[in-house]
Amino acid sequence: MPELPEVEVVRRGLESHVVGRHVTRARITGVRVARRHDPGPADLAARLHDVTVTAASRRGKYLWLALDGEDALIVHLGMSGQMLVEPADAPLEKHCHARFDFADGGPQLRFVDQRTFGGLALSPLGGDGIPESVAHIAPDPFEASYDQAAVVRRMKQRDSAVKRALLDQSLVSGIGNIYADEALWRAKVHGERLCSALTKPTLARILDHARDVMSEALGHGGTSFDALYVNVNGASGYFDRSLHAYGRAGTPCDRCGATMRREQFMNRSSFSCPVCQPRPRRHRQS
Repeated sequence: MPELPEVEVVRRGLESHVVGRHVTRARITGVRVARRHDPGPADLAARLHDVTVTAASRRGKYLWLALDGEDALIVHLGMSGQMLVEPADAPLEKHCHARFDFADGGPQLRFVDQRTFGGLALSPLGGDGIPESVAHIAPDPFEASYDQAAVVRRMKQRDSAVKRALLDQSLVSGIGNIYADEALWRAKVHGERLCSALTKPTLARILDHARDVMSEALGHGGTSFDALYVNVNGASGYFDRSLHAYGRAGTPCDRCGATMRREQFMNRSSFSCPVCQPRPRRHRQS
């Protein structure tokens, strides 16, 4: 699933190519793409007719287009969702589930999703500009409302693995499996260390590394292990070439040369260095 940098790359593309344009027609095919919109695809398409896109926004991994009025179009990218800006006469992708035509006659916006885990839905916008369906998600490290000191205090109170805390989107949003592993490698901390056993400066350092590595990934267009992760022009990111931990099992640690390991954690793969990131004495996931 795309993480914050990959979603931000898409958001920037939408901001450049879609914001300010007036939708004259929306076509939505299939039930799954609108399964989060209870009235169904026909209602969703009708409500997206004759609206103007006023902003492209994101919180963590959540992406939405603000519309004139009081609603936002929530875009769930899922495992393989793509928002593509293409000429209206371009061949239609096999897995295109939504198309938007604009009053200016310019390129269409298309939602393509091969694995159909993603989808579109409408949500009322709150007074703070955050859709109601996203309000339960914590601010991410790039937001002005993000309070790292408060996040550190909450983490310190938890007797749970630090990687679990990093992945908890109600605590801090946007950090997924890839960037959690990278941040922990940089901090020289094993992901199963308990938050309560780590000092507040160490927890803050891990969060700093998470923000830094995501910022660097953003500069490279995100991380594309899968050809389905692309920006609005169909280009892939290349930060995977700069990863130090994720996906590097069996290769030398870039810091000490030890062989990187792969472990299971929360039904995911975790990657770490056995020398730089020793396991905690009490091996525990909670």
